[in-house]
Amino acid sequence: MLIKYLYTFFLAVLLVTFVGVGIAAFYKAPKHPEYPIETEPVVTKPMEVTTESAQMQEKRINFELKSRDYQKQNEEYNKNVSTIAIVASLLILIVSISFLSKIMYLSDGLLMGGVFTLIYSVFRGFSAGDEIYRFVVVTIGLIVAIFLGYWKFVRIVKKTK
Repeated sequence: MLIKYLYTFFLAVLLVTFVGVGIAAFYKAPKHPEYPIETEPVVTKPMEVTTESAQMQEKRINFELKSRDYQKQNEEYNKNVSTIAIVASLLILIVSISFLSKIMYLSDGLLMGGVFTLIYSVFRGFSAGDEIYRFVVVTIGLIVAIFLGYWKFVRIVKKTK
């Protein structure tokens, strides 16, 4: 009997991993800019500005601008990943509840995997940098959790009475 529960849990973990790895494989994350590694020029006088120090300062400013651009791209990327994961989790949950509901352990594994994928989506949504988007993702998670709780536990109890 324990092996069935382990299988259910393993299927759930494998499913959320499949979704996460699939997203990463087909939707590439933005690349972080590389910091200019060149050594600082030696300044002999405190207020002396040399060509080398001016170039280094320009490279640092350029890096800072690229870093800010990367941050915006990364927030957008996380928002998109979260949205893709929400859609995947809802599809998994629909398949689990409707088509495979008679196959207990497979259905439960998919259900748990869908919930884990939804949790993954919520965590990625928190990295999106948008308060309204975070609220929407958490709201969807709450609605799905309430629905699943009703569908899986309350509805079954009503049927058995």
